[in-house]
Amino acid sequence: MATVLSVSGSPSATSRTARLLRHLSARLVAQGHEVIPLDVRTLPAEALLGADFTHPAIERATALFARADGVVVGTPVYKAAYSGLLKSLLDVLPQYALAGKTVLPLATGGTTAHVLAIDYALRPVLSSMGAAHIVQGWFTLDKDIETGPDGGVVLAPGTAEALGQVTDQFSAALGRTTQLAAAG
Repeated sequence: MATVLSVSGSPSATSRTARLLRHLSARLVAQGHEVIPLDVRTLPAEALLGADFTHPAIERATALFARADGVVVGTPVYKAAYSGLLKSLLDVLPQYALAGKTVLPLATGGTTAHVLAIDYALRPVLSSMGAAHIVQGWFTLDKDIETGPDGGVVLAPGTAEALGQVTDQFSAALGRTTQLAAAG
């Protein structure tokens, strides 16, 4: 079907954001999509903070964005905004790195006071980067993401249902966007 880039803007390898993205990726793979993970924390800090566009790791990340039909962007919310780590990546990407792409923004946080971070902090940046379609994002409370006995993700029932719907809407929009691109 489509190639999806799953971008984790969390500085932690064991974060709830990263686990949520892996859970969502499994659902997208089950729907027939290819999912490529990109953990921003694995990119060299010097290249990100120094805006070294020519660094091989930054060039590889840029190529992953160019290859993707859709992008899932996941971030923890700090101080009512997306992570600085995610911002550092978005800053080194080309201005229209999301042109023609379907994008699903996701955020995790400790309180519902941060629920609007997607719409007021992240969505405008994604839009300015040329996204063809930004589907309805989803904010998940940290307490609703647990680790199961097998190491997998266990979501609170309401969260699991809502995230499933958001993922399915993203998948459907991704299918429409790739069909239009193929026809054009």
